[in-house]
Parts: sequence; structure tokens; C-alpha cells
Amino acid sequence: MKRLAALLLWQLPLAAHMVSMSTGDLKVDGNRANFELRIPMYEVAHVRDPEHTLLSHIRFEGGGAWGVPSGQNCRQEQDTYVCTADYQFPAPVETVQVECTLASVTVPNHVHLLRAYRGDKTDQAVFDLSYTREELRFRPPTAFETAVRETSAGFMRAAGGLAPLLFLAALALAARSRRELVALAASFLAAEALACAIAPRIALSLSPRFIEAAAALTIAYLAFEIILLPQSSMRWMVVAVLGLFHGAYFSAFLTESGYHFATFFSGVAICELLLIALCAFILHRLARVTFLRHAVPVAASLLLAIGVAWFFLRLRA
Repeated sequence: MKRLAALLLWQLPLAAHMVSMSTGDLKVDGNRANFELRIPMYEVAHVRDPEHTLLSHIRFEGGGAWGVPSGQNCRQEQDTYVCTADYQFPAPVETVQVECTLASVTVPNHVHLLRAYRGDKTDQAVFDLSYTREELRFRPPTAFETAVRETSAGFMRAAGGLAPLLFLAALALAARSRRELVALAASFLAAEALACAIAPRIALSLSPRFIEAAAALTIAYLAFEIILLPQSSMRWMVVAVLGLFHGAYFSAFLTESGYHFATFFSGVAICELLLIALCAFILHRLARVTFLRHAVPVAASLLLAIGVAWFFLRLRA
């Protein structure tokens, strides 16, 4: 167990950020297009030769061939790294095939949100490590297509990132019965939904570093509660408060993407409920093994150490 803890703590600086997102705007005009990429500076710090690397990991195909880039330029604007480029296509562009692999050079759970414009028509796509190709058709999607896309995006955002997964594991550890597990899951999802609903109405904008540091601290606090307050009767309220910080990440994505709350958060809720059920099932099976019946305090201590270490690492980043 000590070796496992050391390994996990050593890997924390390399772990994917909870909040890792870049945005792009592609403006198509005939057989030419202009692209602008905006990515936080903290995502660029470990990328080798970012002036060339970043733009080489997103390509556009239209008019029967890949666009030929020119006029590439990158610069820093406060806390954002901005890259622009022009693309030439052999024929006027009707649809654009996009290949984006930015997650392979930033962090594994990196999300790129691309908006495309052609005259008065618009389209958008979301890319991550598992979803690297998309076709932009510049036509209004059907209601069904919109619902599927936004629900899938919510599901993928909930499944990506180490901090959310560790917190869900801590939540399963904190439940002392099936009834309490249902109560904790319900209060957590309600808090996340509340954060997503009220965030667009609040002028205060939370930085990605703050959101991630807060999420790491929620893991540590819940683990602390499990260890020192094993008989606490207000654990559902603690989980609800902590859920507000996790909801802040999803609210940031909702604000950037313009997705509908209902469909997007449905995907989030489905994914988190499945993960909570999986963690609870694994813990239940492990509890039946004689020498693991007292493993909950040990696992909680490990999560406490990881949460605290992650919190201070993100503050220093």
C-alpha cells in the first residue's frame, strides 16, 4: 500500500488536469479559411515547440483535399496562447472534415471546442482523446442529433479526468449502506445541477486552476470525514457542498459550448451514476474478502494524501 501511494503521488504532476479545454474558430470563405486556436498557457508549458506542434495537430479537409496552411503565427495574450493560420483548398468548401489530436500533445483529457462559420451558417464540434474526427456540414442539426451530441458530450466530460473519478470513488467509500449511497449520489448530482444552473447568472468567473485545486481539496475533505467522523449523520450535506465545486467544471464547459443544460447534464448524470454503481460494486466484492474488510480507512487515507498533495501541486503550478 505504501508503494502504491508513492507511485500515485509521484504521478500526480503528470496527471491530466481536471479542467483542460481549448477553443477554436474556423471561418470559411470560398476556397479559403482562417483558423484561430486559443489555449490556456498552463497547457502549453510542457509542449515542445508549441508554435509548430499545436497547429500540426489539427487539420482541415475540404474541396477534396487537406487544406494547405500558411501565415502561421502564435503569441501570448495574458494567460492565453493564441495561434492563427490561413488554409487554402483546391475548390470552394461545402463541408469540412476536421482531424484534431491536441489531446495527444497536451493532457489525455483535453477537450477542444471548435466553432465553424461559412457565411451565415455555423456548426461546431467537440474533440478529445477518443473522438478525433468530425465532419462540419454547416447545416442546422436535427433535434435528435443535437440531443445525442450534447448528451454524449456530458457523458464524456464526466468520464474524463482523474479528480472526478477519485471523488466518485471516495463517495462510494463514504456510503455505509445502499440507502446512504443513494442519498449521497442524489445530493451530489443535485449540487452539480445547481452549480450548472446558477453559474451563467453569476458575473464571477472561476479560473481553471482554482476549480482543479478545489476539486482536489474535496477529495481530501471527504476522505478526512470518512476517517475521523465515521458515524457522521450529515454526510449527505457535506457531499452536496463539495458537489458545487465539481459542478463548476461542467458549468464552464456549458458556458463555452452553448449546449443545453438538460441534455448535457443528462449525460453527466448517467455517467456518474454508472461510475458510482461500479465503485460500490467493487467495494462490496472486496469487503467479502477477509483480509480486506478493514480496507476502507486505508483507502480513505490514501485518497486524503492524494487530495492534499494534488491541491498543493496545483497551487504551485
